[in-house]
Amino acid sequence: MLVGVPKEIKDSEYRVGLVPSAVRELTASGHEVVIEHNAGAGAGLTDADYQSVGAQVVGDADSIYARAELIVKVKEPLAAERKKLRRGQILFTYLHLAADPEQTADLIDSGVIAIAYETVTSAQGSLPLLTPMSEVAGRMAPHVGARCLEKENGGRGVLLGGVPGVPPADVAVLGGGVAGSHAALIAAGMGATVTVIDRKLGTRVRTVFSTTDAIETLCRRADLVIGSVLIPGAAAPKLISAETVRAMKPGAVIVDIAIDQGGCAATSRPTTHSAPTYMVDDVVHYCVTNMPGAVARTSTFALNNVTLPFVLALADKGVRRALGEDTHLRNGLNIYEGRVTHRAVAHALKLPFTPPEAALRL
Repeated sequence: MLVGVPKEIKDSEYRVGLVPSAVRELTASGHEVVIEHNAGAGAGLTDADYQSVGAQVVGDADSIYARAELIVKVKEPLAAERKKLRRGQILFTYLHLAADPEQTADLIDSGVIAIAYETVTSAQGSLPLLTPMSEVAGRMAPHVGARCLEKENGGRGVLLGGVPGVPPADVAVLGGGVAGSHAALIAAGMGATVTVIDRKLGTRVRTVFSTTDAIETLCRRADLVIGSVLIPGAAAPKLISAETVRAMKPGAVIVDIAIDQGGCAATSRPTTHSAPTYMVDDVVHYCVTNMPGAVARTSTFALNNVTLPFVLALADKGVRRALGEDTHLRNGLNIYEGRVTHRAVAHALKLPFTPPEAALRL
């Protein structure tokens, strides 16, 4: 199979879909890999690194989209990229379609076979291709929150860990999943007072059962709120109302990790690394949709560690057999030649749902 890796064009996105060691596995199995010039530069990977393991380096993305049977990316294709997709082509990347009706419509119209990293499952019920980026975003959240709390960035002027005689910041983490637990761990390690709001209560940090009252009370008290609620494939629930934001402390900060899925605050809207924050009712909002892109090398290798077996399966077996034999990879199928094949995406966007087994005629 001909596998294509275009350079990411999303704002400040430095990750790359395949690293040289992954390319080596593909070429050793008889597949061709075509990668765009400097696609890996942001992660410290040179064209020569790719050529040494058998990849062909080309000057632009057009020839990759025109030739490749399987496109491996990191982030969702932007409008300019979506125009290059063609019917029957396999797209394997993060998509987050439930919060993106325009992308969904374009993918449907293109006839592409779109498999989303974030909805591939494991035998244990986890989301193995989302986990490493959730870990990265969770660990980043207290750091970016701490910067946003600095006065010059619009914050309250509070040091996250405090100092002797001055209390530390109050941090509320909404959601105790992968991202939330990592955020809580790092925030606690930085010396903050941390409360995790979740329906499943643990013991490592202070936890509160998630109710509307608890969310409102703790958000109003908090210096930093980290939103990390996830419903696989679906739009994130709006747990923080606009009224709650208005009642928060002036200069408090919301870091909304769930922004890829629409965000868990009513006042959240997507931002970029080049313009990461904005203010609503004197509350700093950090809603960057590709947080892990800032630590591109760590993120790229972490992502490749988990995606490679699925890339190899798609290349070795072809899409129909690979999806037919692996129900967990099949759960990642969001769009199949014009049909929405993930129930949560169809429900969020009010579109007809076709079971993947029916689309594939299994």
